[in-house]
Amino acid sequence: MSAAGRVVVVTGGTRGIGLGLARELLARGCRVVVCGRSPERLADAVTELGAAGDPFAVTGLVADITDRTALSALWDHAVATFGRVDVWINNAGMSAPRRPLAEVPSEAVETVVATNLVGTVHGCAVASAGLAAQSGGGWIWNMEGFGSDGQIQPGMAVYGASKRGVSYLTAALVKETKGTSVKVGSLSPGIVATDLLVDDYDGQPEAFEKARRIFNILGDRVETVTPWLAERLLAEPKHGAKVAWLTRSKAFGRFMTAGFRSRDIFAPSGDRAAA
Repeated sequence: MSAAGRVVVVTGGTRGIGLGLARELLARGCRVVVCGRSPERLADAVTELGAAGDPFAVTGLVADITDRTALSALWDHAVATFGRVDVWINNAGMSAPRRPLAEVPSEAVETVVATNLVGTVHGCAVASAGLAAQSGGGWIWNMEGFGSDGQIQPGMAVYGASKRGVSYLTAALVKETKGTSVKVGSLSPGIVATDLLVDDYDGQPEAFEKARRIFNILGDRVETVTPWLAERLLAEPKHGAKVAWLTRSKAFGRFMTAGFRSRDIFAPSGDRAAA
């Protein structure tokens, strides 16, 4: 199936990786539906995306992904606007401060788990039912993050546990939908310079400066990663596909050449040092 005209829903598509993916999907001829919790940010994102291409190819809806009813409304909005949904990307997520578990407020724990895991569960439930009921089915993509592959790091207990849960959810859904018109896969963007990454170190400038060197070796900008992710997810790989930007071999190569390259992925856009 050609990418042109395909309808893609991107949860959390108002900033960061989600906004970057929406932009790249539009550039490839898709019709895109984004959601976010902030009406102002949603309006800004839809305006920005429309100005970059066809304003009639993008729409948005305010939605809290932790509420399945809200996600059902998002599906209905996409169908009412564009006739169907071909791809549903569970991208929305958030992080918690990098601190020992005992120091993470209970409100932060509940919000991170509700957004990253419960929200993805609800998204999968709504999308799998909708895709199965329509002609031709479609794709569900879940966004992975640190912890999805079992890696463990101090200070990342809450976020890592939520993403490990997403990994299990994706694997379970792959088995549940085997042999049906619904296909499921995972997207792994690697380390990307977004406000969520910086917010992990809120109030910990020294810790951020220590981590910054590793981020500048292994990390990338949104505009570097999202074109590649968009191309791969639209290429219709096999059911159960894992699309990963930062592979082990790529990470090894980055470390081997780090001494010969100067990178700053947090520098303002257009700064040559960020290349």
